[in-house]
Amino acid sequence: MALSLIIPDEVVWAIKLPKKQMESELIKEIAFSLYDRGLTSMGIARRFGNLSKWAFIEGLAQRGISRHYYESEVEEDINYARSCQ
Repeated sequence: MALSLIIPDEVVWAIKLPKKQMESELIKEIAFSLYDRGLTSMGIARRFGNLSKWAFIEGLAQRGISRHYYESEVEEDINYARSCQ
């Protein structure tokens, strides 16, 4: 299912972004917002925003958004860190 959004002209004019970048930047901001609100996973959000994993993580930091960790991810990270010692 595809979804299209219609943004009123007065909103488009008020957004302080170059026209060429507006669509991609708005999509990124929606992706970060969906992730921040817990409505989607990092993988889905970063693919929606057309960002690499590291670019998405950097974008989270720039916006002050905490990374959501699930218990299984924390355990995986701990096990990986232990294996590197």
